[in-house]
Amino acid sequence: MVCFNRWKCVNFHMFLTFEGIDFCGKSTQARLLAERLEKDHVVRLIREPGGTRISERLREILLDRRHLELTDVAELFLFSASRAQLVAEVIRPAIGRSELVICDRYYDSTTAYQGFGRGIDREAISRINALATGGTDPDLTFVIDIPVEEIERRKQSAGLSFDRMEISGQQFYGRVRAGYQNMARTLERMVLLDGTLPAQEIHQEIWRTLLLQQIIHS
Repeated sequence: MVCFNRWKCVNFHMFLTFEGIDFCGKSTQARLLAERLEKDHVVRLIREPGGTRISERLREILLDRRHLELTDVAELFLFSASRAQLVAEVIRPAIGRSELVICDRYYDSTTAYQGFGRGIDREAISRINALATGGTDPDLTFVIDIPVEEIERRKQSAGLSFDRMEISGQQFYGRVRAGYQNMARTLERMVLLDGTLPAQEIHQEIWRTLLLQQIIHS
């Protein structure tokens, strides 16, 4: 059931996703929102790739720098396989129980990274996304936008090393960011947010968006 006057619906559920280039702060925002919403709702916070035993194993393969020989098409199918398992095992059952599902990345990541970033045919990706999810689409997607140069600064500040995806280079991330911006202009469910703002300011903007769209009430 999709209903923007959620408290008027008999079976309340909501599927929210967070997107953006690496180190944009989307995981922080997903967590902040989940913590705030779980006071009044049953909330399921999950991440992609991952969220199930099989999906977590696929995540290890996808992010491990020892697997640099992985082709772009193989990468696409591994992300999609992880997603298909997550949808079947976690997302759909949670929606069926009228839970509020918040996902840190979903199929928009595949469109942005493998489509705009890697250059794989986006029509083919759209069909693969539909097959992997069985038509389970987000109700609302928040895209946290930061300049590509900010990835390096935040990575160094955190003292972390780059994984297999993160070593793809600035030109790659420039294409991915442009892809997200393009989708945000064309998809009504997407909300583009300035990721350079303090985390609490971004969170409040997300909360105001949910109030304005009558997805939640104060």
